Amino acid sequence: MMRFDMSTARRIRAILSGAALSTALLFSSHGAFAAKTSLVLGMTIEPQGLDPTVAAPVAIGQVTWQNVFEGLVAIDREGKVVPQLARSWEISPDGLTYTFKLQEGVTFHDGEAFDSGVAKFSLDRARGPDSTNGQKRFFAAIDTIETPDKTTLVLTLKKPQGSLLYWLGWPASVMVGTKSAADDKTKPVGTGPFTFVSWTKGDRVELAANPNYWNRQVKVRLETVTFRFIPDAQAQAAAITTGGVDAFPEFAAPELIESFKDKPDLVTVIGSTELKVVAGMNNARKPFDDKRVRQALMMAIDRQTVIDGAWSGLGTAIGSHYTPNDRGYIDLTAKHPYDVAKAKALLAEAGYPDGFAFTIKTPQMAYAPRSAEVMQAMLTEIGVTMTIEPTEFPAKWVQDVFKGGDYDMTIVAHAEPMDIDIFARDPYYFNYKNPAFSEIIDKVEATADPAEQDALYQKAQKILAEDVPALFLFVMPKLGVWNAKLKGLWENEPIPSNVLSEVYWEE
Repeated sequence: MMRFDMSTARRIRAILSGAALSTALLFSSHGAFAAKTSLVLGMTIEPQGLDPTVAAPVAIGQVTWQNVFEGLVAIDREGKVVPQLARSWEISPDGLTYTFKLQEGVTFHDGEAFDSGVAKFSLDRARGPDSTNGQKRFFAAIDTIETPDKTTLVLTLKKPQGSLLYWLGWPASVMVGTKSAADDKTKPVGTGPFTFVSWTKGDRVELAANPNYWNRQVKVRLETVTFRFIPDAQAQAAAITTGGVDAFPEFAAPELIESFKDKPDLVTVIGSTELKVVAGMNNARKPFDDKRVRQALMMAIDRQTVIDGAWSGLGTAIGSHYTPNDRGYIDLTAKHPYDVAKAKALLAEAGYPDGFAFTIKTPQMAYAPRSAEVMQAMLTEIGVTMTIEPTEFPAKWVQDVFKGGDYDMTIVAHAEPMDIDIFARDPYYFNYKNPAFSEIIDKVEATADPAEQDALYQKAQKILAEDVPALFLFVMPKLGVWNAKLKGLWENEPIPSNVLSEVYWEE
């Protein structure tokens, strides 16, 4: 007969406890009950730096915005301005004074405290004479910055700037530390929910959850995030199919989207973006300095055929530099509809009855050469010969086209939301100048009345549709492919981003 005493009971409890622990470890290690806490996310373009306040390419923000860096305010998944490092703000009735009340107890990843002095440093750096910020114009209206105390920031403007609050939510406006800013390009230090771990150039960027994240209302459930850079579409498809990558929020091959739909472990999502594919022309160079030539080229292009050939029919035709998501949008695709006979007549009227020849510089992203090839065939119908010159993006394209202005035509997807004002910038690579258009953009910024702004935006759209400073082609959809158990990724893209603070794995 077995003798049952306290020592026997302790031994039994120890055995049972050990078995339970082993079982828990087994389930945890094999993921039977415990949700994954790591994420591998694929991107087509690798950023050349990691500081969105010193360069414009959107890939920078797609890695670091809202993950590593945060702003006074943020843009949420609905495209609305929401508080962030500024918990509240007041705007004076004349629109010239913005008073922000800042969050308390916020620190950067290196321990530096965030306060009004740091906020002033960030904005002064972005707007200073040596600034290389790609959106330096955002801060041009700021006259003075005052810091009455550590939690109060006061911006006084030279003139009203109706878009200022919205612009402060962009990647270019994030807050940077006084001690770390100089090295943020390669070793970013922010206040966000993830800290920078490493960057293996040509391959990946790794982040880890910030254990000291200030915003306790945000439950960050990912512990590690790896951004993998895979430019080839077939390699992307292989990576997502085999599980080498968990998600491609912007999948680069629309023709392959259907191939994922019979895979129960994957989901495909077609969302909206601000990616406006336009073929920009150098309006200062002949023959593109003649509006009739630009209009003729637009009428020689069947937008739907471009969408079909370049992006498998997944896109929305546009007639101006504006998307159907944008406030005050009007459909202007009928302004210069596809009409070969009228295009030929306009060319003849402009002095080119036999057409002309030019070169288009195309970035290596799939949509650009594909669109150019379709356009090339169409333009031959009006006697125009277009030579396609592949151009490495972003470095070579930025150097030659964006900064150098050395091009006839190019094609690129403009990703920034509500950026119709780029046609009023001087200089800008289109070299388009229309005082009436610029005056409208100035009026947009001079008022904070949404209805008045919408009416002005409609006038601006109509001018661009008439003048055709660029061939307005189509808006790209957001084509997402990711693991079916992955939740919280943005399905639509009101601003280019990969916001990961709400992403988690379903158990």
